[in-house]
Amino acid sequence: MRFFDRLFSLQFTWRDAADILIVAVIIYWILSLMRGTRAMQVTIGLMLLGSTFFIARAFDLPALEAISREILFYLPFAVIILFQTEIRRALARMGVNPLAHLFGRRRSRIPYDAILDAVDILAPRHIGALIVLEGDQTLRAYEEGSKPLDALLTSSLLVSIFTPGGPLHDGAAIVRGDRIVVAGAFLPLTTSPDPKLAHGTRHRAAIGLTEDSDALVIVVSEENGSTAVASDGTLRENLDRNAVLAAMTSRFGAQP
Repeated sequence: MRFFDRLFSLQFTWRDAADILIVAVIIYWILSLMRGTRAMQVTIGLMLLGSTFFIARAFDLPALEAISREILFYLPFAVIILFQTEIRRALARMGVNPLAHLFGRRRSRIPYDAILDAVDILAPRHIGALIVLEGDQTLRAYEEGSKPLDALLTSSLLVSIFTPGGPLHDGAAIVRGDRIVVAGAFLPLTTSPDPKLAHGTRHRAAIGLTEDSDALVIVVSEENGSTAVASDGTLRENLDRNAVLAAMTSRFGAQP
């Protein structure tokens, strides 16, 4: 009865409701970032490891309690080290201005057909390509050291950029709206281990960029002519034209 008396004596205000709602949203947002990634498995392991302290205290196990107390002290540092990629990605997303779509200058739509036509030409010829489609987060930091173009995106221009022998063949082309802003850009390589041990520099650069931004990257393999799409740190390989179109539509919306 004392439990129910204490429960009913609590004064629940709108501030308490707002507090609970905010915490629930934050927890849901964090879990959605980790869903389907290695971080989720690591989180479960850390939670089990941290729970040993409370188990030891509940069953009066002093040795285990002393050890687990030391583990809990270093646990925050372990979280920062293990989840540095996820933390960096979350902070980058938090920095995106949600009002930019309302008050910012409207960006021109990406010409999907021109990109798909270029991929259809490059892939059968085994011409490697790295096409970066900028999202809400700016990629201006990666434009330094590259060749400025600021040209209207066309399939013929993309094909000419990645044709072997040219000065821009080995770099990435960054697309902002309907324009290719730079070519020959160098992207950060992912530090995550490659489970297939078969991905080259282009694929690892595509994964690395999408780990730190909301960009979508289209990769044409020089080795086998296959097409892949990277987003949110995940690489989807061996895609056909319709699958690439679906990936662009899912990220940037359908064309009118």
